[in-house]
Amino acid sequence: MTLRTQRMPVFGETLIASDFDLGPGGKGSNQAVAAARLGAKARFVGLIGEDALGRIATDLYAAEGVDTSHLVVSKEHPTGVGFIIVNPEGKNGILLDMGANKWIDRAFVERAEPLIAESDVVLSVLEIPVEAACAAMELGRKHRVRTVLNPAPAAPIPKSAFRSIDVLTPNETELRILLGLDPDDATSTVELASRLQKEYGTTVVVTLGEKGSLLLGQGEPQTFPAVSADVVDTTGAGDAFTAALAVALAEGKDMQTAIRFASCNGSLACTRLGVIPSLGQRLEVDKLFHQQFTPKTPK
Repeated sequence: MTLRTQRMPVFGETLIASDFDLGPGGKGSNQAVAAARLGAKARFVGLIGEDALGRIATDLYAAEGVDTSHLVVSKEHPTGVGFIIVNPEGKNGILLDMGANKWIDRAFVERAEPLIAESDVVLSVLEIPVEAACAAMELGRKHRVRTVLNPAPAAPIPKSAFRSIDVLTPNETELRILLGLDPDDATSTVELASRLQKEYGTTVVVTLGEKGSLLLGQGEPQTFPAVSADVVDTTGAGDAFTAALAVALAEGKDMQTAIRFASCNGSLACTRLGVIPSLGQRLEVDKLFHQQFTPKTPK
């Protein structure tokens, strides 16, 4: 549920807002839809409630071609919900009630092991309990499936879990929380990402908003500029980025190309209000990628 307003209210204050929007969301759900729009065979493992918001979700998956054979509908727990406030610059703040997501545990994920085993990439977020996200990463590693963790919303994870993560996609705040630091810790982002990469061998792709992204892999740190956009609403941009990165890697693209492709999808997501309406279709993402990164042929 999204509202646009001039600024965040303080306690006890009522602000006039506008552009109310009610629609599907949730980081894992967004990324499944984003991947499907980019041409992937997206299969969503999740738990929703038997309620109006749950029906919005299942209608969306049917329309977008997301496989729901491992989506469970609960009669006991409500569908997770988020409240988003967007300011005039397109930046947002979010309040989240995990709802049914809180009941996804290791056993729930393990029932999807055959699905994970036959996949190209297994992708998880942290809008589910940490043990469930870690289980997905461990099962991916067990079956030699590439694993991607988008650690959002940020939470500390066990050190042992990092060894099952091939690619980690935090923003700068999430990176610090993952390492048990204050969200505004002054240590440089490059140093922190390098620390993770060297200790666990995990490839770290840090999203930097309008500053682009940072890659810590086997070689020297690499920075990638953001693809410029007329920003309307940044909600969903991180989901668009991570989903596109996973799709590109599943297609066999190298990490540098995958990041540039992901940057195009993230940029497009900033140009429209709302999450699902902002997620790019493959043709428009390819077009933007071609415009940005294909060398011009001399006349």
